[in-house]
Amino acid sequence: MTTPTELPEPATALTSQERQAIELFYGAWKRQQPELLDEVCAPDWQDIPLGPGQVPGPEGLKNILRQFVSLLPDVEINIHEIFGTHERAGVRAEIAFTHQHDIMGIPASGRRVAIALHEFHYLKDGKLTHTWHLEDWYSLLQQSSAALVQG
Repeated sequence: MTTPTELPEPATALTSQERQAIELFYGAWKRQQPELLDEVCAPDWQDIPLGPGQVPGPEGLKNILRQFVSLLPDVEINIHEIFGTHERAGVRAEIAFTHQHDIMGIPASGRRVAIALHEFHYLKDGKLTHTWHLEDWYSLLQQSSAALVQG
């Protein structure tokens, strides 16, 4: 704890290595190359919360990526903003795809949809160690329902 006359140490920016790791993390989706996750995630990387049936570590996310690409071949993650400090980063992004198949009981609409994605990452030695994520899947219902009503 600092005394009133002491200033805290200034925060340092994300390093270029950290920024590149984050960009490659999302690039694995765009490139549809799950193995890229091994380059940027620590072997004991934690995805918080795990999805239903997801195994821990990078392997669990690689399986999810493969499932998404199989179900939604044009899936991509578009980064809107990366911000943070050394070893801590926030990402505002979207998951975009054509809703060609039923997802979570929502009938396919055939429309291009975008789901908001917010993630917070911890990094160490240029690799992701933890990722907390929140996706706005309710917006899929809204976007698809509007299409079905208008349809």
